Amino acid sequence: MFKAAVRLMLIGSLLSILGTSAFAWDEVGHKITGYVAWQRMTPEVRERVHKILMAAPEDSQIASFYMLYGARTEELRKREYFMFMTTWADVVRDRNFEMRYKNYHKGNWHYDDKFWTVKNGKIEYLPAPEDGGQALERLKTYSEMIRGRANDSQKAVAIAWIEHIIGDLHQPLHTSARVTDVEPKGDQGGNLFLLTPQGTPRANQENLHWFWDSIVVRNMPNTKNECDTEFIEPIAQKFMKKYPFEKNQSRLALGRFEDWTEESLKLAQEGVFSADLVRFQMPSDKYKKKGLTIAEERLVMAGYRMGELFNSVFGTAAATTVSPN
Repeated sequence: MFKAAVRLMLIGSLLSILGTSAFAWDEVGHKITGYVAWQRMTPEVRERVHKILMAAPEDSQIASFYMLYGARTEELRKREYFMFMTTWADVVRDRNFEMRYKNYHKGNWHYDDKFWTVKNGKIEYLPAPEDGGQALERLKTYSEMIRGRANDSQKAVAIAWIEHIIGDLHQPLHTSARVTDVEPKGDQGGNLFLLTPQGTPRANQENLHWFWDSIVVRNMPNTKNECDTEFIEPIAQKFMKKYPFEKNQSRLALGRFEDWTEESLKLAQEGVFSADLVRFQMPSDKYKKKGLTIAEERLVMAGYRMGELFNSVFGTAAATTVSPN
C-alpha cells in the first residue's frame, strides 16, 4: 500500500513537470543523451552507476523514481530509469514538493553563459555580470566528487546532476547571452528573443530558447503517443548511426569541459543566430531542419561524452563498443 501511494505521488510529480515548459533540452532531448550514454557504458559501469543512484538521499527521491519502471525487464527498467535521471534536475523545480525543491533546485546550475555582441560584423565578448551561470563549475566539482572518497549517497546526487549538466552544456543557448540594443543585459540564452508576433499575450508567446529545446520533437513529433522505448530509441539509434562513435572519438575531449562549452557557444553565434532568423517571426522550415542537424550532433556527442566519463570513473577497463540494449 505504501509503495503504491509513493508511486502515485511520483507519477503526479512527473506529470506536473512534463506539463510545463522545459528548461533545457526538453525531456526527449535529455533522454536521448541518456540513451546514447547507456550504449557506451560497459555492463559493469551500468551496474555501478545504478547501485549508486539507489543509495541517493531519501529527500531527493532519486531512488524512488525507479519504481516508475516496473512492467519491464530488469535491464530495460535500469536503462529507462537512467535516461529519466537526465531530467531529474528539472523535475526538482516543482515547488509542490517543498523539501525536495528547497534542497536540490539550483536554477543557475543549468547554464554557463558568455556575454557577447556583434560590432562591425565581428563578435566582441563583454564582461559577465556577477553570475553568468554555474554549470561548468558544478560539472567540474561533481566530476571530481565521483572520483573521490565521497559516499554513494553524495555521488548519487552528483551523477544525477552530471547527467543533466552535460546535456545542458551541449545545447548552444545554454552557453550564450547575446547583448543587443533590445537586450542590453543579455538575452538570457534566447529566452528574451520572441518568435511570436509583437503583442502576443505572454501565455501564447514562444521564444528562441524553447524553440531550440524542443527542436527534435518539432521535426519528429510523437504523433502516436509512444513510450520512451518505442519513440526515443529509434531516434537515438538514427542519430548514432549518423554520428558513429568511431568517427567522433577523437573529438571527445574528455575532461576538457571548457571545450564542450566553446563548441556550443560557437554554434549559438553561427548557427542559432544566423542571418535568416528574424525577431517576432517563427523560423522557416529550412531553419528548423538546420537546427535538427545541429541538435543531432550535440545530443550524440553529449551522450558519448557522458558514457565515456562514467566508464573512465567506474570501469576497470577502457570501454569497447557495447551492443544496443
